[in-house]
Amino acid sequence: MTAATSVFILIVAFLTAVLTGVFGLAGGLVLMGALALVLPVSAAFVTHGVMQIVANGSRAILHRKHLNWRIIGLYAVGALVAGIIVTLVSYSPSKPLLFLMLGLCPVLVWLPRGWLSLDAARPPQALACGLLVTGLNLLAGVAGPLLDIFFVRTEMTRHQIVATKAGTQVFSHLAKVVVFGAPLIKLGGAGVPPWWVFALAAPLSILGTMVGGRILDRLTDVSFLKWTRWIVTGVGAVYLFQAWRLFQA
Repeated sequence: MTAATSVFILIVAFLTAVLTGVFGLAGGLVLMGALALVLPVSAAFVTHGVMQIVANGSRAILHRKHLNWRIIGLYAVGALVAGIIVTLVSYSPSKPLLFLMLGLCPVLVWLPRGWLSLDAARPPQALACGLLVTGLNLLAGVAGPLLDIFFVRTEMTRHQIVATKAGTQVFSHLAKVVVFGAPLIKLGGAGVPPWWVFALAAPLSILGTMVGGRILDRLTDVSFLKWTRWIVTGVGAVYLFQAWRLFQA
């Protein structure tokens, strides 16, 4: 791996941690696409998973007083089931397919709220959230827009939403590291950045999370939801264009 690629990954790790620290998603979507540009798909999944565990974990700790532990616990059970299913089917996406799925994910943020009556605060739906969101995470690398659908109807503040979503995503990204990392171990970790990149990315992600938290404090609940939708949609449009280019190649 070249020095330029390593620096690129570190810069993106910081900027996307800031973005996710503010909106609770979008950062992971940007990070996954950026990693897929410079790494093999499986290596991008593992790298994304490790970095997002740090980013989400630090965000959950930063906002720990706002965590809903019942939702997180039920989500973890669903995530485990999703990980087992994807492992059994031996799923391995190509780069064009990955960008296509990344580009289609933001469509979920535009679904009318009346179409789906989902609420992660309800135990059965928290379990379903873990299964479905982790499943999509293992297929497309990210699942923020789907996760958001389970939280738009909850009686939670923006801080509670960001904190609890961060806690749940630790388990989704852990599943991704295990499912896609196990085969890479046999190949000597082919394509995965060296350890020092992760060592530097960790504090950068934590710093980005802290910066994002400061920005979050200055937003209102209304502007928080409005900007989330448009940012995710813009990123999705870029990924659809990239998928079209790759399919044409």
